[in-house]
Parts: sequence; C-alpha cells; structure tokens
Amino acid sequence: MIRLAVFGQPITQSLSPRIHRLFAEQFGLAIDYRAVEANADTFRDRVSALAEQGGLGCNVTLPLKREAWRLAANRSLDADRAEAVNTLLFREDGWFGDNTDGGGLVDDLENGLGTGVRGARICLLGAGGAARGVLAALLKRGADRIVIANRSADKALQLARKHADLGPVIGIGMDALPDAAPFDLAINATSLGHHGRAPELPAHLLDDDGLCYDMNYGTAAEPLKDFCRSRGIRYRDGLGMLVGQAALSFRLWTGKAPATAPVLAAIRSTPAGRD
Repeated sequence: MIRLAVFGQPITQSLSPRIHRLFAEQFGLAIDYRAVEANADTFRDRVSALAEQGGLGCNVTLPLKREAWRLAANRSLDADRAEAVNTLLFREDGWFGDNTDGGGLVDDLENGLGTGVRGARICLLGAGGAARGVLAALLKRGADRIVIANRSADKALQLARKHADLGPVIGIGMDALPDAAPFDLAINATSLGHHGRAPELPAHLLDDDGLCYDMNYGTAAEPLKDFCRSRGIRYRDGLGMLVGQAALSFRLWTGKAPATAPVLAAIRSTPAGRD
C-alpha cells in the first residue's frame, strides 16, 4: 500500500485524493491518499507523522507551499525559483521538495489545448505565489515575451528581474497593460476569483484567436469565465493544470507517468472542489 496525502487549509473539498486514486488505477497500484487539514503550526508534525508511518510523500497546497519549501532538505530548481513546494518526496537523506505547478500548466496548454508556449506573447496577470510557481516553466518553454501585470508595478518588476536570466520578461502595473497588448495568451494568476471578482482586462488585450487561461477552477473561476464569455474571448479554467501538476507529482513518487486526459474527463464530470 502506497501512503500519500495532501496538506492544506481548508482541504476537505480537495480533488487530489480522487485524482491520484484514478492515476493509481491505471497501473493497478493500491494507494491510501488522504486530505489532511494543517496550518503553519501543525504542518511539520503531521508531515513527519506520515513519513514515520511509511508514507512515500505528499502534496502541499495553500497556505503551506512556502512552509514546505523551507522544510525541504533538498529542492528542485523549479521549487527554488518559485520559493514554494507543492510536492514532497520522503527520502533517506531528507525530504525532497519540487514544484510541479509550472509543468502542469504547460502540459495543459500544449497537450490539452494545443496552445503552444514557444514563440507566444504572454500576459501573466498577478505577481504573487501562483505567478511565481509557473513563470520559470513558461520562460524555459520558449515564450517570445512575457509581461507580468500587477496592481503593484514594483512587485511585478521584482519578479521579472528574478527570472530575467531565463528569457524576455518585464513587469508593469495593471494601468500600463493596454500599451503592452496584444497577446496570444493571458494567464490569470490572481486570487480575485476567490472574492467573486475578475481582473479588469482592457479591450483588445488578446488577438482575435487568443486564449484567456484562468489558473482558478470551480466557483473561483466563474467571474472571469463570465467576463470572457460576455466578450467572446476564448477561455479555459485551471482544472487541467491541477490534473497535470498532480501527474508530475505521481511520477516523482512512483516513477510512472499516468495519462491525464481520462482523469480530467472524469473530474470534469463532477462538481469541482477547491485545492
């Protein structure tokens, strides 16, 4: 029996247990994957308990990704770029931390939607933890240019400078976004959807066949989805990214690469939770 878990707060509606059970079924593996409530004070002890009980690893979601990054004895380059860990692998030499969010996003864009990142003009909305988690993957995939737009221009500039060695990226304030358009792809990495709001997108932000990709899903994706539909903008929520990043975690733990398309189809057939 493979023991795994996802830690976060809140966590009761997490889709991760079902996603990983569906992955395991593809290979005939028996897994015990649980959603465990934890906060900054209890996180380390609860992860340690899983490891001591023979657990293989765990996923980490909000608000604990930065804490997991601090606790990991060894980390991937992607995790250090993001200063966040969403996947821990328990090893004899200590916990290994990775961040699979960027890989999950790129997989959904390219394999799920047929939207190439290489050569694309990309607008990344937001400069917080969600943006940090995916920026390196987008640049390494060969984007033509990435413009980070944030309410605080200074925060966008800082994030851009940190990643400037990977490719062409700049940071601007949201008020400067109209002058930077048009783009092939806009990625919403803000948390506005959790407050019932959508980012204020200027007219002509995207080319006619451009895509607005929302890293949110479920109820948090509704505001931007409604905005895009009212303006005839092609839209995609982040459920495919969730499944994609989970597949990369599963591969890190087991060495097996699950098929994501049938799992995404199964998850979309039921109400989305919150991860």
